[in-house]
Amino acid sequence: MDEERGPSAVKHADVGKNGGHDGHDHGGGESPGWKSHWALLLSLAVLVAMLTLEYGFGYVPSAPLGLAIYGAAYLLAGYKVLDLAFRKAMRLDFFNEFFLMSVATLGAFAIGSYSEGVAVMVFYSIGEWFQDAAVNRAKRSIKALLDIRPDEVSVIRNGTAMVVDPKEVQIGETIQMKSGEKVALDGELLSEKASFNTAALTGESKPDTKAKGEKVYAGMINLNTVAEVQVTSLFRDSKLSRILEMVQDATARKSQTQLFISRFAKVYTPIVFFLALAVCAVPYFIIDDYDFNVWFYRALVFLVISCPCALVVSIPLGYFGGIGLASRNGILFKGSNFLDVMTRVNAVVMDKTGTLTHGVFKVQQVVAHGLEEQELISLTAAIETQSTHPIAKAIAEFAGAQTLQVSKIEQVEEISGHGLKGMIDGKQVLAGNTKLLKKFNIPYPLEIEGIVNTIVVVAVNGQYAGYITIADEIKEDAAQAIREMHALNIQTVMLSGDKQTVVDEVATKLGIDTAFGNLLPEDKVAKVQALKDQGRHIAFVGDGVNDAPVVALADAGIAMGGLGSDATIETADVVIQNDQPSKIVSAIKVGKITRSIVWQNIILAMTVKVIVLALGAGGVATLWEAVIADVGVALLAILNAVRIQRMKV
Repeated sequence: MDEERGPSAVKHADVGKNGGHDGHDHGGGESPGWKSHWALLLSLAVLVAMLTLEYGFGYVPSAPLGLAIYGAAYLLAGYKVLDLAFRKAMRLDFFNEFFLMSVATLGAFAIGSYSEGVAVMVFYSIGEWFQDAAVNRAKRSIKALLDIRPDEVSVIRNGTAMVVDPKEVQIGETIQMKSGEKVALDGELLSEKASFNTAALTGESKPDTKAKGEKVYAGMINLNTVAEVQVTSLFRDSKLSRILEMVQDATARKSQTQLFISRFAKVYTPIVFFLALAVCAVPYFIIDDYDFNVWFYRALVFLVISCPCALVVSIPLGYFGGIGLASRNGILFKGSNFLDVMTRVNAVVMDKTGTLTHGVFKVQQVVAHGLEEQELISLTAAIETQSTHPIAKAIAEFAGAQTLQVSKIEQVEEISGHGLKGMIDGKQVLAGNTKLLKKFNIPYPLEIEGIVNTIVVVAVNGQYAGYITIADEIKEDAAQAIREMHALNIQTVMLSGDKQTVVDEVATKLGIDTAFGNLLPEDKVAKVQALKDQGRHIAFVGDGVNDAPVVALADAGIAMGGLGSDATIETADVVIQNDQPSKIVSAIKVGKITRSIVWQNIILAMTVKVIVLALGAGGVATLWEAVIADVGVALLAILNAVRIQRMKV
C-alpha cells in the first residue's frame, strides 16, 4: 500500500478505506484547488514558453542553459513523484508507477530529450490531479448524500428547549424540530401529526405524513409545523448512522473485477518493466548497426505507456459510482461485489407479505344477512376493539365514522383459534372464523368456505349475520416490477406461508411465473435449493430476518423496508429503503450499468496501451504520443466512470 500520493501528497489509506482504490493513491482531498498545484502550473508555463521559442521562433538554448531551465521545470512538476519513487526503491519496491515515471523521465534527460522528459512528468502530474479530483468528487457525493446528521438539536429539559450536541441526548428525552429542521435522532412522534421529507433516506421526495406514536428517523426533514419526538436510539445507533457506516464499508468490499485488476497490475507492471529492458538490450545481439540512444528511447516510450493508472483508478471509481447511484435511489449495496452478483441474477424469489403486499390488512368486502350493513360493521368493530389482532385492528379502522354508537360492551371472551364472543348493547355477538359458528351450532351458507381472502364470520343472537373479508393490499408498483423483470428475462417466483388460494390470487394479479403457499421456512429453503440445482442465479427478496436461511442460500439477499429494521440491515446484502418492489429492478439495472462502464474502461485502456506499446517498440511513437495516450486514456476512463453518478434508473 502506498504511503502517500505523489502529486498530491495525501495519504491513500483514506481512499483505500472509503474509496476502495487498491493502494493506487489518488487523494488530493486536502486542497484540490489550483493554488495547491502552483508548482505544476508554473512548470507547465515554462514548458509552453520553451516550446514556443523553439518551434515558433527557432530559438534553441545551449545545452547547459536548456538543462538548467528544463531541469527546474522538471523538479517543479515531479519532485513529489521522485520522492515517492526513491522511498519505495529503498523498500525494494521498484514496480510501481512512480518508479516507472521517474526512470522514463530521467532517462529522457540522460539522452538529451529535455523537453520530452519535462512533458512526460507535467502531463502525468496533470492527469493525476484530475484523477484525484474525480475520486474526491465521488467520495464527497456519497458522504453528502448520507452524512446529513445535524450538529445540534433542541432538547426539552425541565420544560425548556436547550440546544445541545445530538451525542449528548439520551434515550427517553424529547427533542423538538421547527419547520425545515432535520431530525437528529431516531424516535417516536409525540405531536399529533407531522409531515417529513424522507428523500435522504429513501430516495423519494414526496412528503411522508406521520401520526402520533409512529417512528421518525434521523435525516428526515420536518416540513410544516413544530414537532416533538421522543428519542429511542442514541446518536451513534440511529438508522442514518448505521446506513452511512454501511455505505462507507461497502467500498472496501471489492468486486471480483476489482480484485482481478489488482492482481493483474501486480503482475503486469514488472512484466512491462522487463520488456522495456528487453526492447533496449535484445536488439544489441541481433542488429548490426545498433544505436543505444535509439533503443533506449524506445524503451522509455514503452515504460511511459505501460503505467496501469487508468485501470487501477477508474475501475474502483466505477464501482464507487455504482454504489452512489444506488444510494440516491434508496438502494444500499453492502459491497461492490454485490453489484456484480446482481448482473448475473436470472431468477428473483420473493416473499409475499411486506414485499409484494403492504403487510397491512384492509377490509375488502362486507356482506350482511338479516340486518343492515352499517349495523353489522358497527357490532363487529365494537367487539373487535377488544382485541389486538391485526385483523381486528383492520376492521376497527375500516369502521371509523360508520360505527353506530354502542353504549355497552361487556363479557367479551376470546376463544383461542376461533374468535371473539361478547355482549354488545344486550346482543350476543360472535365474530371469528367458521369454526366459531360450528362450535355454537349456528348454520351458515357453505359457499363462504370457498372465499379466497381471510374472512370474519359474524353471528348475532344465535343467527348468522354476514361476513367481512380482509386482505393484504398489493403494493402499487408490484405489477410494474414483475413486468420489468420479465422484460429482463428474469424468472419470478413467490414463496409464502399464506394459504395457497391467497398466494395464487396475488400471483395471478401480478403475473408471477410460479407461486407456492403453505410453506414453512425449511420449505422455502428447499424451493430455493431446487432453483439453484437448475443453475439459476437467485436474488431472494424478503424481510431478511424470518427468512434468514433463504437469504443465506441465495446469491443475493434483498431486504424490503430495511429502514425500519436493524436486523434487516444486518442480514441482507442489498437493502431497499423505500419498500418498493420496483427498486428490485433498479438494483439489477445499477449493477448492469456499472459492469458495462467498467468493461468499457478495461477494453479502452488495454486496446490503446497495446497499440502504443507496439508503436513505441517499433520506433513510430515518441514520448509525446506515449504520455498523451497514457494521460488521455486515464482521463477518458475516469470521466466515463464518473458518468455513472449522473445516470437514472
